[in-house]
Amino acid sequence: MVAAWSLSPTVSVVNDLIFIALTIPGIVFAALASRTLSGRRRMVWVSIAIGLAGWGIGQVISTYYEVALHHVPFPSVADAGFLLLPVGACAALLFFPVDRSQSRTRLFLDGIIVAGSLFLASWVTILEPLWVSGGPRRLAFVISMIYPLADILVLTIAAVVLVSASAGHRLSLMLLTAGAACFALSDSGFAYLDATDAYGSGNITDIGWAAGLLLISVAAVAARDGQDDERDSLALPGWTSVWMPYAPLLFAGIVAAAQPVPLLKTPPVLLVTGLLVVAVLARQFVAVRENRRLVATVADQAMHDPLTGLANRALFNERLEHAMQLHEREALSLAVVSIDLNDFKLVNDNLGHLVGDDLLVGVARRLRDCARKGDTVARLGGDEFSILVVGGAAMAERVGGRIVAVFEEPFQLSGHELLMRPSIGLAMADSDNPDLAAEELLRRADAAMYSAKRARFRGVQIYNPDMHLADEQHFDAPAPTPDGGGAAAVHLLGRLRQAVDNAELTLVYQPKFDLRTAEMVGAEGLLRWPQLDGSVLGPEEFLPLVRRHGLMGLVTELVITRALDDALAWRQAGVDVPVAVNLFAPSMANSGLPATLVKALADRGLRPESLVVEITEDLFLGRLEQTRMVLEQLRHNGIRVAIDDFGSGYSALSYLRDLPIDEVKLDRNFIASILVDARAAAVVRAVVELAHVLDLTVVVEGVEDAATAKLVRELGCDVGQGFYYGQPVSPEELLRLAQRPASGTTAQ
Repeated sequence: MVAAWSLSPTVSVVNDLIFIALTIPGIVFAALASRTLSGRRRMVWVSIAIGLAGWGIGQVISTYYEVALHHVPFPSVADAGFLLLPVGACAALLFFPVDRSQSRTRLFLDGIIVAGSLFLASWVTILEPLWVSGGPRRLAFVISMIYPLADILVLTIAAVVLVSASAGHRLSLMLLTAGAACFALSDSGFAYLDATDAYGSGNITDIGWAAGLLLISVAAVAARDGQDDERDSLALPGWTSVWMPYAPLLFAGIVAAAQPVPLLKTPPVLLVTGLLVVAVLARQFVAVRENRRLVATVADQAMHDPLTGLANRALFNERLEHAMQLHEREALSLAVVSIDLNDFKLVNDNLGHLVGDDLLVGVARRLRDCARKGDTVARLGGDEFSILVVGGAAMAERVGGRIVAVFEEPFQLSGHELLMRPSIGLAMADSDNPDLAAEELLRRADAAMYSAKRARFRGVQIYNPDMHLADEQHFDAPAPTPDGGGAAAVHLLGRLRQAVDNAELTLVYQPKFDLRTAEMVGAEGLLRWPQLDGSVLGPEEFLPLVRRHGLMGLVTELVITRALDDALAWRQAGVDVPVAVNLFAPSMANSGLPATLVKALADRGLRPESLVVEITEDLFLGRLEQTRMVLEQLRHNGIRVAIDDFGSGYSALSYLRDLPIDEVKLDRNFIASILVDARAAAVVRAVVELAHVLDLTVVVEGVEDAATAKLVRELGCDVGQGFYYGQPVSPEELLRLAQRPASGTTAQ
């Protein structure tokens, strides 16, 4: 009854239509997976989609035969479509992401060995008698045997790939393998039933094909959720994948050895045996090649940085030693460029190590682009890089100049835009020092780099004997971050560096008035940072970063340049307004500062009295003698000196005695309570009288109202500034203010 039902024409057509219906979603899901995925994973499902399309076309042709001829010939054109599925599945498995230590050629050879071994064992035991008795149906027999043999090849490759697959891909691969196994069972049943003329459409074996189509559809859906895993390219293949192909080969050898010798001389046995010999030899050749690749990879990774791919310290030292030997024997000129990232610790601590690693990779890429083909670019550790440049000083300086240039472009890292600056040192080994050791050359490059780091020098610092290698920890000490979080500090610092480099910081000026005549007698330059959104940041919002990250020297230079340029513009307009600027610790440590200021004044045709240098008391702590020397040189050259924020420290009176100054500028907190505190007013009066005895001008800042203005004038102060007299204004507005006639009410 079951046989009659399975051979019913209606059931056969319905059965064929079900297969077509099951094939369509498989093709659709495989196509969707190929669009979602990329690389080899896309090719996996492209191959499956093509295989399923071929199988579906074969099924359509078979259905046509069933409907039109009421009989499906075998073999037929439909078999070409059916056989496209195992071909596509085999290709898909070879594309599947696996452990990179195994080649896909080896996977394919493993499948050939297993399939050939199983065919050989099957032939000498079962298939050869059926072939002999097959008569005119031998072609059908051969075609029917191709199906299970192709399935064996697919399952063998699937088993090997499954052992090596990453966890993120294993589910889809297991479903795909299960689908292939279902097809293998049905194909084997079909081969047996066809050999005995017992197969008909709707047979129970068709269940395996239906299940296989469903499993392949589910595998395609699961593949879209799979994740790529990082696999170690040096991982050794497991023992299962190594020995799996040889187990069926051994089994086939034992089975064949038990057969009569004439049977072993038949063409199929000889052909398959020859194929197995070639496959085994080819597999051994591939294994040897893979072992050599692994050995070469291990050797290469031992000499390269695993994160950036650059040479590591060992390889760099080896090449430097070799280059120094050539330098000694053949007078080869060479140089070492030492590079260190400024504020890398700030990025690492506040944005995380992943962003820090991405930054190092980006830096390595840029350095590699800056070097020539024969140069050695190395990461020596942390954020420290070196480049070995073979050639003269001009060539090394060109490489260094390219490095400076490429760091003008911000790094785009995980949604963060970071403008980083390197400190670059250069040391040469030329004909003047033939006995220079490699270690000494590297030390000199480091000394030059740390000198650049101390000075925040933007260019390439070339080594000179006066440099000394500084303690690296001095520069990388952790620094607190401003309010807003560490990420905000990193972004603000990057933009601040760019603003300083592009001279985007500006000055506004607060006028200073003679309290007796109401005449404008000067202006204090106050630093501002305009933002792209139209807002303006005051110095309290960014000067902590300027001080903390060694930008004070550049900012001071920018302030002096702008202030003197504005003073020159005022003078050319007929107004001579002395301008006061604040100097900070790095400037006072520079013994060449007076000469620099004198030259800047002379270049603009300004008199020394056009500039007033204001210094704060905190500069004097621990460096009084050095400060005194610089101040004496300033006054000797006619530049006036003022103590700013006088009264905010603890030793103010001793400074009046010990330092060569011209003005005392009373701190706003010092006079804040003089209207309500007679003792405070008395202290101010005493300080003013003492300053006048020492022939010093007294400037009072922070005058906000008329009552305070009147009292400080009565207490004897000479010059006043504050919102009562005028708010900070632009250079152009200050010029207009200075050109107005003096107002008596201002002094009052």
